[in-house]
Amino acid sequence: MKVYESIARTLHSLGVGTMFGLVGDGNLLAVHSYTTGCGGRYVSAANEAAAVLMAIGYSATSSELGVATVTHGPGLTNTVTALVHGVRSRTPVVLLAADTATADSNHLQNICQRDITASTGAGFEQLQSPITLAQDVSRACTRALHERRPIVLNMPTDLKMLETETGEVPLLSPAAPRIAPDAAAMDAAVGLIANSKRPIVLAGRGATNSLAKASLLRLADRTGAPVATTLKAKDLFRSTPYDLGLFGTLSTPATVEAILDSDCIIAFGASLNDWTTASGAYASGRRVVHCDIEAAQIGRYTPVDAALVGDAAFAADTIVAWLDEAQVPATSFRSNGLAGLADVNCELSAGVSGPDGVDIYSALRAIEGAVPSDRTAVFDAGRFVIPALKTLHVSEPRAWVTTLDFASIGLAMPTAIGAAYGRPGHPVLVVTGDGGFMLGGLAEFNTAVRHGVDLVVAVLNDGSYGAELRHLRAHGLDTALSQFDWPDFAPLAVSLGGEGIAIRSPADLVRLPTAVAGRRAPLLIDFKLDPFNVPAPETG
Repeated sequence: MKVYESIARTLHSLGVGTMFGLVGDGNLLAVHSYTTGCGGRYVSAANEAAAVLMAIGYSATSSELGVATVTHGPGLTNTVTALVHGVRSRTPVVLLAADTATADSNHLQNICQRDITASTGAGFEQLQSPITLAQDVSRACTRALHERRPIVLNMPTDLKMLETETGEVPLLSPAAPRIAPDAAAMDAAVGLIANSKRPIVLAGRGATNSLAKASLLRLADRTGAPVATTLKAKDLFRSTPYDLGLFGTLSTPATVEAILDSDCIIAFGASLNDWTTASGAYASGRRVVHCDIEAAQIGRYTPVDAALVGDAAFAADTIVAWLDEAQVPATSFRSNGLAGLADVNCELSAGVSGPDGVDIYSALRAIEGAVPSDRTAVFDAGRFVIPALKTLHVSEPRAWVTTLDFASIGLAMPTAIGAAYGRPGHPVLVVTGDGGFMLGGLAEFNTAVRHGVDLVVAVLNDGSYGAELRHLRAHGLDTALSQFDWPDFAPLAVSLGGEGIAIRSPADLVRLPTAVAGRRAPLLIDFKLDPFNVPAPETG
């Protein structure tokens, strides 16, 4: 067979059932072989960055490897922002990137693709030869899974038409087994926990599987601790009575009070970054026990008093066993009025709807009630995002996807399309701003139409780049520089093959449940906001 056929078959043999991409002359034969010869599912994007973001959304919601493909030169350079986001969000993705022929240095699309990749922080693998093809592809996939970042597999086009034999495809290296923390480290951690009077059990994204959740709840019951989560693990404990909700700069005032009253934070699979710890304020003066599967993540942002390198469930169960053996009594911290705090209103302003639109809080509450609760929610960046992250909920953390890791707007729409394939059978709510929709959502809204993806797109439309408008206004400057006369988004959505409605006043909100329930195609909801009546973003 040809090399391009062998690439497709190798991916299929490795269990890759879905690929996202944009074809060019460098990769179209491999994609065609993947779909027709191997029966793989191919989802075509409108631009290369979107293809990578779709793979990121797929991986984030499915916990499987995301795979994307682009052609050479600008095909790869167009993915730079998406790759950086994938690196910083620690998402396993393989990007199959064609490269110009090795001998053709004058090709218009020739560029050093290794250097482009290195600038993003992604890993790089070279397709070496027809003989090493299976090993090269398998190694790229294994690295992505183990390093939890995008890996670019560079495929020179002068190889694709060469003959190769069907070789044995190496199995992907298995994930690391459950690791038991070091006994001395465990002794130190249990000592701190045993001597605490007001502990909190904190879960991050790395401790959201069902096994870890059950173990952390057992630890919380054993120690008398309330539970909380980071933003990326939101709603993990929502149904439990002693859930504090979000731990960090997005905490409710009641939760902040509980955090400041605590004396020990027992964190699992959480980075403990500046947003989680409020730049260290929520860790200061408290003992911090930090458990993570990767040693490099412990203490990266926040100094810790006890470090446990190991599996979250294993560590939590071991702590419980040691506390039982030592007959350490549970604390009474969570019985001190902490029940039901996650359901306490976030004390968001009721909002004031002026003549130029609906207030953002009314819009968000309407979205929360109208979109089915089994949804996947994907959030773009923008000044709307802090109240949105506080107000909206999902049924499980896997359904909660933010695109904030590189602070770039315009990433949510393509990420949401990938998330729909990663979590099939669930509607996907996209929360974006008008600038983000125009930058990265417009073309891919039609992609969702083409592929029949069930999206509900909430555009919180203040007719501006809101953060910049706020800064200009604070300096007493003309805000026109950041304001835009966009087209009406609802009819634009219809022209792209979807459905659209405009919410221009509080009275229009009554139309929302019917529009959402009756949708037959991707639905765009254009919430008209007054740019001068959107609250300043809080620390996020």
